[in-house]
Amino acid sequence: MTGSAPGTRAQPFFCPYCGEEDLRPEDPPATHYCPDCNRRFALRLIGIGPAWDDPSGG
Repeated sequence: MTGSAPGTRAQPFFCPYCGEEDLRPEDPPATHYCPDCNRRFALRLIGIGPAWDDPSGG
């Protein structure tokens, strides 16, 4: 990952549930809190590219 320090992550710009932009930091296991819909959530990247079990590669 060129250009980024280890452990740093991009912050979401809006709540994935209601779309509100007023997100607040939260302690683990959640990392973000949306006061509008009262949800706590964490975002995680699973991967990029074809699935591991896809023999055709795409």
